Amino acid sequence: MSSQPSPQEILQTLLPHLRVAAGYARQIQAKITSLPAKDAGNNILSAALTDADLSIQTLVEVALLGTYPQLAFYGEEYEQSRNTKYFSATELDPNNYLITLDPIDGTKYYLDGFDNYQIILSILNVNSYEAVIAIAPGQNCYYFTIKNQGVYKGNLDQDLQQCLPLKIVDPKPAILLGWGMADLKPIFKTLFADKYQVIDIENCYSDAVQLPNYNGIFSGDLIGWITKRGKFIDSAALAFMAEQYGCIVTGLDGFPLPPLHTCKDYSYNGAIVANSSQVHQDLLAVCQQLVGNI
Repeated sequence: MSSQPSPQEILQTLLPHLRVAAGYARQIQAKITSLPAKDAGNNILSAALTDADLSIQTLVEVALLGTYPQLAFYGEEYEQSRNTKYFSATELDPNNYLITLDPIDGTKYYLDGFDNYQIILSILNVNSYEAVIAIAPGQNCYYFTIKNQGVYKGNLDQDLQQCLPLKIVDPKPAILLGWGMADLKPIFKTLFADKYQVIDIENCYSDAVQLPNYNGIFSGDLIGWITKRGKFIDSAALAFMAEQYGCIVTGLDGFPLPPLHTCKDYSYNGAIVANSSQVHQDLLAVCQQLVGNI
């Protein structure tokens, strides 16, 4: 990919557009209503859809097609987009980077007026992530990582080079269980009593009380999480970023996550993210109690 722009160049080019997207998301949040839900089974977090999802994806698509038309692109709302047909590809491409986008990660959080939704853009090669940027409009900040260069945090008005290395002090001993992982909660209680605060998002989510999203691993609101399905556009991207910070990241079996090109439907078959080897051992022990049932 010697002729391709570098991941840092892509992030620098897109950051001004992502700032505009962040301002737009903040501006309309209080006025927005949900669109007809996407087909995501009974997962209320994945089913939510808004004008912001569609509009932010369109903004990023326009920026990419006008600047890097050779790059492949896959956005969460690609089926509804008017621009999908103009990209060179929507899948992993050995000759070009694939840019992925979750225009509003945490759409249900967004609809309920919470501030921990985010815009996640990633740069992938056929095997792994090259870079991820996660914009938090409601918190006026963003996080980014470029492979093997650590994780940085800055305010939205700061450029990449002005961001500082992420430092997390005294994170809360909380574990987030993604949708479909509710059966793990009683196992935590059996194995570890009250060692962790376990948040089972499937049963604990409330439109009145803000709970951590997966990005809580960077704010200190979580020390680990388990997801049943690590989608490239969101939780898998955040898992990569967490790994770049020094977290332990594996599949539910404890083995390293596989190369991206071996995955199906733009997702891993689950992931464990932990901020230490001890936490990872505990989360893996819980998962192993349900081997064959996840």
